[in-house]
Amino acid sequence: MKLAERFRELRKERGWRLKDVAEVTGLSIPYLSDLERDRTNPSLETLRTLAEAYGMSVHDLMAPVDFYGERTPAALPRGLAELLEDPVLGAEITPDWVETLSRIELRGKRPENKRDWYEIYLHLRRVLEG
Repeated sequence: MKLAERFRELRKERGWRLKDVAEVTGLSIPYLSDLERDRTNPSLETLRTLAEAYGMSVHDLMAPVDFYGERTPAALPRGLAELLEDPVLGAEITPDWVETLSRIELRGKRPENKRDWYEIYLHLRRVLEG
């Protein structure tokens, strides 16, 4: 995932408009739009401001971005983190599967709850592992 996609994903997960992000962060709507369209790169201070607005660390904000680093639970898509916390269902999902699942997206949308993520996991496991 590109950084611009990550910004858009976080905003949409919360049901926020660019105006809402601008009000929380003090950043301008045109600048936020440029970030989401990959027309400009944020400074470290902007990354900190956006991470704080979304209630996460810069590391968690950046973790899903390609080639950044290991994902932490806060950086996982909604529902997937909940699945992994389940002592029964989550116990069988390996780090490799977490990485695979966290990249799943269809037409810009992702599953939003634990049950949907688990169904996708089971289906993919049957297909890929035979």
